Amino acid sequence: MPIAELFIVATPIGNLGDITQRAIDTLSKVDLIAAEDTRHSRALLASYGIKRPLVALHEHNEEAMASKLVDQLLAGESIALISDAGTPLLSDPGFRLVRLAIEKGVRVTPLPGPSAIVTALSIAGIPTDRFVYEGFLPARQAARVARLNALSGESRTLVFFESSHRILDSLTDMADTLGAERSVAVCRELTKQFETVLRGPVSEVLERVRSDANQQKGEFVLVVAGASENADEKMVQAISMARALQEYLSASQAARIAAKLCGVSRRELYAQIDNWGQSEVPE
Repeated sequence: MPIAELFIVATPIGNLGDITQRAIDTLSKVDLIAAEDTRHSRALLASYGIKRPLVALHEHNEEAMASKLVDQLLAGESIALISDAGTPLLSDPGFRLVRLAIEKGVRVTPLPGPSAIVTALSIAGIPTDRFVYEGFLPARQAARVARLNALSGESRTLVFFESSHRILDSLTDMADTLGAERSVAVCRELTKQFETVLRGPVSEVLERVRSDANQQKGEFVLVVAGASENADEKMVQAISMARALQEYLSASQAARIAAKLCGVSRRELYAQIDNWGQSEVPE
């Protein structure tokens, strides 16, 4: 009995013209298309004149659906997996299906194409030779700050996805944890009509987003420069400066000024100095 292929097909992240001819040809011929949201995908496929059976595969049903789809593959059917936009499995469902298909000996074939991650990296103006993709930051501030603190010393470029209702909170926490002078590119609505890219120090980009309601709408990819190789030296300088400023300012004010001038995380600086007053809390 023949074993058909599982095709992992990238679809446009915005501009419909970005789909590949190979993707159109494959989607037009497979027996079944597994899609994250069948309503969204049906409209997408219709724009290319593709009419194939659709089945939903999302985070809530993937574990159960994976075995069913692999059984269909083993029976000789060909299946394409697509997400709502971009390359499947990147912050989208599909891992369980691909893993099970591989375990059962099914051939898994990638059809490369659009990816919001790579698209943002290509225009960020921030080093791309080494980068780390971190997906979405946690929704709760305490967890988000903890994640950012853990990444504050990472020297590779950082890439995040973010939603419209958390973009201001995330940028604010980045300024506090990674340092107000850390370079960032906020890529919004990539390949779509209202695409914008804001580049600069986190503190400056934060103010531009805060002052323009339009810059708070849509889908975001944040590309953040990694920690500089001389970050330890900067922290030592910041600690020395903050302690000197304490003669004239409160602990939180001293930390804020020293962190900004030295380009380090204010929260990390505050945590590393052992003689702050116990009642002082960073603002």
